[in-house]
Amino acid sequence: MRLTDEQRIDWLRLIRSENIGPRTFRALLNHCGGARAALEALPELARRGGAKRTVAICSREDAERELQACARLGISLVALGEPDYPARLRDVADAPPLLAVRGRLAVLQAPAVAIVGSRNASAAGIRFAELLARGLAEAGLIVVSGLARGIDIAAHRASVAVGTIAVLAGGHDRIYPPEHSALLEQMLEAGAAVSEMPLGWEPRGRDFPRRNRLISGLSLGVVLVEAARRSGSLITARMALEQGREVFAVPGSPLDPRCEGTNGLLKQGATLVTGVEDVLAVVRPMLDRPPESPAAEPPADEGSGGEPAADERARVIALLGPTPVALDDLVRLSGVRAAIVRVVLLELELAGRLERHGNGLVSLIS
Repeated sequence: MRLTDEQRIDWLRLIRSENIGPRTFRALLNHCGGARAALEALPELARRGGAKRTVAICSREDAERELQACARLGISLVALGEPDYPARLRDVADAPPLLAVRGRLAVLQAPAVAIVGSRNASAAGIRFAELLARGLAEAGLIVVSGLARGIDIAAHRASVAVGTIAVLAGGHDRIYPPEHSALLEQMLEAGAAVSEMPLGWEPRGRDFPRRNRLISGLSLGVVLVEAARRSGSLITARMALEQGREVFAVPGSPLDPRCEGTNGLLKQGATLVTGVEDVLAVVRPMLDRPPESPAAEPPADEGSGGEPAADERARVIALLGPTPVALDDLVRLSGVRAAIVRVVLLELELAGRLERHGNGLVSLIS
């Protein structure tokens, strides 16, 4: 399916509205049946969730301005379910409803492997990342990374001629770090840059973990080259596991703190990588198993009819607190149907009172 111009405006307005992320977007479409209906329902849903003020909804004028600015910069806003949307990313639970793409759209459908690692990388780590990226590119795979200093940019540089994908933490007009802007322009000739953030968005610390789920989501697997114990690359590895991706790690010296994270992953069962063949041996069998065809739009929940009664809403909220809890536990303990529990959680999220965690866990914001 392809969105009409009007539908694309509605989708953009919805995802740019307050307290709405990818999971909430899908929940709203399931509950309301479409983006326009969801926009109309937002104020009442947020009120029922306990919002203390009117939820901010993106205006049509702002959405049209963003679309016009994207057109001027050569950016395509590709919707989940459209043919150009990355095939593997669409199956991720929190895939962006709209992905801003600059460069070659076709490269997003090619099989890809991510290479990530330390920003403060050693010369040996950079050299190995380059060898690995070049070998993967020669084998017909696209290299995905985050355009960061160190390992990321080494992987991009080594595969730029064949095609590489940069996943941005900010808007397309706010490249970080700025010194990589020139290489990014070269990358667009055979590859692409993608972002879920609006134009003008300056990346903040919390935006990088959010970006990392896209790096893993676009890929068959993620290779870590030098990652410290508290490295952001380990977040990418965790997200890759949650998404059912392969995790590879390059061993390093036990004396180098930049290798504590990768060595730890190897102890936990990550595939050891000492050369490109170690990666190819795992991913080659996957190339014959393409992702399933996407649905035209996130399907409606057949059991979502009806609104929560006051006592049902109260029972669900009473079970929530600062400790993350699973939906199944809320259903079991409250005695409320799963579809109704989802609506209560949707109301709370729109009111800014709910936080979503990995593995489908949720908690109440004090």
